This record gives sequence, C-alpha cells and structure tokens, in this order.
Amino acid sequence: MDKEIIRNVHVHALDYEGRGVARIDGKAVFIEGALPGEEVNCRITKSKKHFDEAETVEVLLASEQRIEPRCPHFSDCGGCVLQHALHEAQVAYKQRTLEDQLQRIGKVSAEQVLPPIYGSPWGYRQRARLAVAEDEKGRLYAGFKANKSNRVVKIQTCAILPSHISEILPELQEMLQCWGEEAAVRHIEISDAEGISVLTVATETGLDKSKLALLRQFSDRHLDRSGNIWQIWLQTGICAAQPFYPPRETELYYGLSEFNLRINYRPGDFTQVNHQVNALMVQRAIRLLEPQRGERIADLFCGLGNFTLAIARSGVLTIGIEGSKEQTKMAVLNAELNGLDGNTRFVASNLFRVDAAAIASWGRLDKILLDPPRGGAQEVIRALRPPYLPDKIVYVSCNPATLARDAAFLVEKGYKFKKVGVINLFPQTAHIESIGCFER
Repeated sequence: MDKEIIRNVHVHALDYEGRGVARIDGKAVFIEGALPGEEVNCRITKSKKHFDEAETVEVLLASEQRIEPRCPHFSDCGGCVLQHALHEAQVAYKQRTLEDQLQRIGKVSAEQVLPPIYGSPWGYRQRARLAVAEDEKGRLYAGFKANKSNRVVKIQTCAILPSHISEILPELQEMLQCWGEEAAVRHIEISDAEGISVLTVATETGLDKSKLALLRQFSDRHLDRSGNIWQIWLQTGICAAQPFYPPRETELYYGLSEFNLRINYRPGDFTQVNHQVNALMVQRAIRLLEPQRGERIADLFCGLGNFTLAIARSGVLTIGIEGSKEQTKMAVLNAELNGLDGNTRFVASNLFRVDAAAIASWGRLDKILLDPPRGGAQEVIRALRPPYLPDKIVYVSCNPATLARDAAFLVEKGYKFKKVGVINLFPQTAHIESIGCFER
C-alpha cells in the first residue's frame, strides 16, 4: 500500500501544511506538491485510519497558479513548500485555510475579513538558522531540514535570504568542509540588520586557532567586497553568544518608521524574520487597537517590545509582559532608547501558568494585545474574568488552529469576533500569520 500509485486524482483544496487535499473512496488524502484544481497521479507514502499521505508523481492538469520553482533545492528542502504557486495565489490559499480552521475548529467566523498584508516574495528573510551535519566522508556542511525529516539538505543558495547572504553560502560550505567533525558545530545562525550581518557559530567546544583565523579572514574579505560589516559571534556550550571579530559589539536593530522607533536586539533574540512585513503588521495592530490617551493597555508575550513601544508612542500607559527575562531586559532598554520609559512597564512572567489572581495584579486594563507562540494563549483567555475583562483584544497569531480554539473561548466569554486577516510574513512557506480583533 505504501508505494501504490493512484491515478487521475482531483485536488480540491490546500491544507495548513501546503499540501493538496483530495478524497479517494471517501478518505482524505494529503498530497505534497499538488495545488487546488489540479488532476494528478500520486503515490501513497503513509496510510492511517482516517487519512492518507501522498506525493505527486505526475501533474496531469496543472493549475493556472502553478509556476516553476525558483530554488534548485525546492524538491528536497522542507522550507518553501509553496514555491510552485504564484505569490498572489499563496496568499489566497492561506486566507481560505485560515477561514476553514476558524470554522472547523472554533465554529466561529469574523464579521469582516481584512485585506491581506504582504510584501516582497523573495529576499525577505533576515534571520535564519542553518543546521550542521556530516556527509558520508565525515565532512561538515550546513543547510535546512528536509521535509518531515531530520536529514539536513546542503544549501548552496536560498532565494528567500537577502542576496548578499545567499551569495556567501558556497563559501561557508567550503569553510565547514575544511574544519572536519572535531569542530562539533551545532548550528550556524545568520542575522541581518542595517549595514551589518552577523554569523553566529554555535559549537560544543571552542574552536582552535586555525578555524578562528578562517573566520577572521571571512569577515575581512566580505567587508572589502561590499562595505557591509560581517561580524562573527561565537557560542560555546550553553553560554550566551559573544562577539568575536571584529571584537567590538555592533548593535543590531530594525526600525518602525511610522512610530519613529528603533528596536535593538542581539543575535539569538527572537525577532520577526521579515522586517518589511513586520512593520506593516505593527501598523495594522495599532490601528485595530486604537489606543487612546488615558487608557491602560497590556501587550502579552511582548518580546523586545515590538508592539509595546508602538502602543506607547500613542501616549498611553503600556504594560509589556514576557516570559523570557533576557527579552524583558532588552525591552526595558529599548523603551529607554526611544524615550518611552516614562509610560511603559515591563514584567517577566510565565503566561502559560497565569491565573485570575495574576491578571488582577496587573490592574484594570482597557485593551490587550496578544502575540503568543504557536501554542496560543488559552491560559490567559481562560483566566480573564470580570471585572478584569478588557473592552478590546487584538490577537496576532502564528497558528490558525490555536487562534480558532482561542477565538471560540473569547466568543464564549461574550466577545464579538469583529475582524480577521492574513499576514503573509513567510512567503513561499505554508506558515500562516494572522490578526484578529475582538470587542465586548
């Protein structure tokens, strides 16, 4: 059964992982590489009780939205699973998937669907982590994980990275090949900001002098070529990453020009990987939130202050709550940097263990912005109760399934689901970012 080929299969939808959805003899089949409206031959790769998984063997009737993937690693790398679809079609697929998840999981729908937010489909990713593995000869190489596998695909080019980062990948591979397995490299992280790129090499033990010399040469060579600073950071064991060369730490930052904000961060800090669309996302969130002077607003899962400081720029008292103490410290520094320390307060607190007493300790809040990780914010929402129910909640989601679940909880508490919309923060991938607005 695992290798059976099914012929003339009609694909009617796309699922949240970017796979085509079909029905064969009444059973759902999720087909990698297929798009809605297509007729394909597919091979069953995994059979389960309620559904099968398959891969496309041949496209018999192609969708008008199908295009030739730009990346030579498309068929192997697990990242950009939608490169074979037009960018506009990708956004439309994600919008339909979001609405389907809201209906199917949460049994809810918004009163208004907002126009999608999207930016450049290529060269947008300003932060990436490359896994490191050994080839058959014991030589190191870097890349991304294969689809649904721990196998690392060696990457020589990547079209969603800025061009000056993609261009250094072959040279990076050559350097790793020279190092050998004794280097014990765990991963390599690349962060790109205004005029500076950081290459962080994470190892189990320290690198010897010859390898450190190669890293210095790499930095000098690329500074000479482009004028863009390439700074090398090293992370050994469980210690925090530190600048190695040039030895003076250079600040990484991104800007939110509409709010006259500069957000500083360090390599390894969580930031949105797409700075262009992040700025548009913050704009939409603030417009939905409509902060008014005299209000008290909380930004939960606030990180470095991405939304908090934009809210505070309106002159309202803003409380940012974040589980990571290190991120909280950076948020405080960013508030001071932007002259907003007078109307912001940051608290380090585990929002996955929150209860009604904790929410009461924050005081009466007029509005809340939620920006949780993939697991959602059900603990916060369940703990919300009178007299501490805010009048408005804006929910930024990176997982439509948990948004749907949490939206249902909010509706049960008496909120109206006013608006929802897709944010295409990760073009070419199946990742769905969205934003919803709830009012009492």
